[in-house]
Amino acid sequence: MAKLKGRDYIETQDLSDAELDLLLNTANELKAKYHRGEPTILLPHQTAFLLFFDKSTRTRNAFEAGMTQLGGHAHFLDSDATQISHGETPEDTGKILAAMGHGICIRHDLVLNEGNTYMRKMAAAANVPIINMQCDVDHPTQTLADIMTIREKFGTNLKGMKIAVSWAFAPSYAKPLSVPQGLITLMTRFGMHVSLAHPPGYKLIDRTVEAAKANATKSGGKFEIVDDMDTAFKDADIVYPKSWGVYDLMLARQQAKTKEEVAENQKACLAINAKYKDWICDARRMKLAKKSAVYMHCLPADRGSEVTDEVIDGPQSIVFQEAENRLHTAKAIMACTMRERPF
Repeated sequence: MAKLKGRDYIETQDLSDAELDLLLNTANELKAKYHRGEPTILLPHQTAFLLFFDKSTRTRNAFEAGMTQLGGHAHFLDSDATQISHGETPEDTGKILAAMGHGICIRHDLVLNEGNTYMRKMAAAANVPIINMQCDVDHPTQTLADIMTIREKFGTNLKGMKIAVSWAFAPSYAKPLSVPQGLITLMTRFGMHVSLAHPPGYKLIDRTVEAAKANATKSGGKFEIVDDMDTAFKDADIVYPKSWGVYDLMLARQQAKTKEEVAENQKACLAINAKYKDWICDARRMKLAKKSAVYMHCLPADRGSEVTDEVIDGPQSIVFQEAENRLHTAKAIMACTMRERPF
């Protein structure tokens, strides 16, 4: 029987199939109880520290509301308002917070080669679970909610189903690579046909692509990379068009020392994005997918750029069901890692 008490949750790739099933089954039970109005006081008097290096809506509120519903307290920490901004190490921060609470949840996603490394350094020093609320490599709380939503829609046997994970244009900011990376590494574990589409220059981290290939081979699924959004959408059961940054520029951001250098990096990335404004999820592209296909997005979506209102507000969109499931999967992760047995 799978157990996760005391375990870190940094990448879905770190967990076995049985452990992922435990999280998903727990999330299903928590959701059912939530809708029946039944209390789920599984973590009474426990504290989870939520450490953010980036902005958040769904993730922060899923963990804050979720911990309250589990009977505990979620303590929000802005990294800029802590001694981290003065150079305190992840090891020292982790030891201190672990001595005061029961779990540490971290979002550190904007700079390649920083967030995941930071979390693993803290995990090595702290004696409480470290939960990844999004890093540069993976967004495992989002993708767990994604697979939960897909299973609610299509059932638990997803073998052979096609999901199009496609880059899409966004004019707002250079978004992290972690969502598409998390999708290709998780969905390939369920025997799905994962078609990754992006323009030149928008590659993903090599190790996530290699993991996706290996997962597909093991599960009997399929993984491919194409350079055309229409090709990815063709006969898809699920479409997940999402913007992310230019790989080389995201890597270069690691060298930025000032706010001005970060701003210039963002400007350069958005200038390249603008060359591909036609990479949008619209009614024409949805018709390339199966009639039963669904549209998904982690939100917030750049309306009119990544997707048209007609699609995101239309009958094929399941983005708000997907967003609600962020609450239930956040609760499941905390309950399973901070308690001996959730139910």
